[in-house]
Amino acid sequence: MTFAEGRGRTNQRARTQRAIVEACVGLIRRRQPVTMPAVAKAAMVSEATAYRYFPDLASLLAEALAQDWPTPSEALAPVEASTDPVERVTFATRFLLRGVAERHAVVRAMISATIAQPDLGRARPGIRFGLIDGALAPFVDAFASANPDLLAQLRLDLAVVVSAEALFSLTDLCGLSIDDAIESAAKTAGTLTAAAVAQLRLASREP
Repeated sequence: MTFAEGRGRTNQRARTQRAIVEACVGLIRRRQPVTMPAVAKAAMVSEATAYRYFPDLASLLAEALAQDWPTPSEALAPVEASTDPVERVTFATRFLLRGVAERHAVVRAMISATIAQPDLGRARPGIRFGLIDGALAPFVDAFASANPDLLAQLRLDLAVVVSAEALFSLTDLCGLSIDDAIESAAKTAGTLTAAAVAQLRLASREP
C-alpha cells in the first residue's frame, strides 16, 4: 500500500465516523428516536459499519451529545459578567435541565445504557461538570485561599442536583411538572451555593 493510499483510507474512515456522529446529532436535534439502525440509515452506511466505529449506542451517544451541546462558556454567556455565585449556579442548573428535558428520550437511553453496563459510565458526557466549573470559575481563587475542601465539596453537592437524574427523580417519582422540577433543582443548587459562600466568608475572617 502506498502512502497516498493509506492516507486516503484514513481520511475515508474519518469521514465515515464523522458522518455517523452527524447523523446521530441530527436525529437528536429533530427529537427522533436514536437507535443504531436509525443512525446507520441516516448516515447511509450499514448497521455493521456503524458498530465498527462505535461498539455500542452509549459510546456514540456520548460523542453526539457532546457535539449537540454548546460549550460551558457559550452556555453561561448571559451571566458572564455576574459576580453572584448563586445567580451563576442557578442559571447553569436551569440551562442544563432545560436541555435535558428537550433531549429527554436520548438522555434516558444514555442513562439506561450506563446502568445496565456500569463500565460505560465513563462514556457519559461531562456536560454538568463543565457548567458547574464554569459557574464557579470566578470564585475558585477565593475558595482555594480560604478553604479548598469547601469548593471540592460544593462541586460534588452540585453534581447531585445539577443532573438529569435529579430532573427525572422529580418528574417521575415526585410527580412534578418539568418546569416545577427545574425550579426545584435550581432552588436547591442555589441554596447549596449560598451555604458554601457563607462558610467561605467565615473562613476568610478567621485569623
